[in-house]
Amino acid sequence: MSILDTFAIIALAGLVHASFQLSVSMMTMMSGHALGKRTAHARVMRLIAGFILGVMTMVALGVSFLALVTSNLAPEGWPVMAWAGVSGLMIGVGAAVWLVYYRRRAAGTVLWVPREFAAYLAGRARATKLAPEAYGLGLASVIAELIFGLAPMLVTALLLVPLEALWQLAGLAMYTLIVSLPLHIIAVLVGGGRSLARIQRWREQHKRFIQFAAGSAMIVLGVYLYVDIVMAALVTGGSYD
Repeated sequence: MSILDTFAIIALAGLVHASFQLSVSMMTMMSGHALGKRTAHARVMRLIAGFILGVMTMVALGVSFLALVTSNLAPEGWPVMAWAGVSGLMIGVGAAVWLVYYRRRAAGTVLWVPREFAAYLAGRARATKLAPEAYGLGLASVIAELIFGLAPMLVTALLLVPLEALWQLAGLAMYTLIVSLPLHIIAVLVGGGRSLARIQRWREQHKRFIQFAAGSAMIVLGVYLYVDIVMAALVTGGSYD
């Protein structure tokens, strides 16, 4: 697999991860509560910056940790059957995104998060008043959605391991930036004076499309990895390295 192919797959995995909505929901909830209390605009932007930095930190640490673990488990290269399992994981999580990422309720559709846990996260978002607290909330938002985010992070980690150090850093930086891109866009909009209500309305109107696109992209990526790595290795009698 060429560097270009590798980075294209990492970019697609990052876009899939970026489409998950828990971090976005928590940041908009935190920002909306701060704005509702007439918090100074500069302070709101510091909260947003802290939250985004927390998300980026946890994503980078998560991918780095997975890369370290997988490289130690298979120093000679990830076995073909393990790649088959990763491909299956991507397809399975993609189907789960289709089926359960949003749940129907009397008031409409809501994220998959259990109601008690959602109430806890909402309470933490409303209670956040300082940038370090927002940073911790950003960390927690990534951890809370690992059930979906783990698959694209694992694919990225496995693709980064065989690369040279500089390419690994570039790939990790690209993935982290892509995952946090929706948060950066919202930060720019809020910083420019756009209403959070309009942003939330746009998310509400397009959430089903985002759900379908994310699930479809994961399934397509899982099938591509299976064909390009697993089947190719079986045909040639080799293993991915």
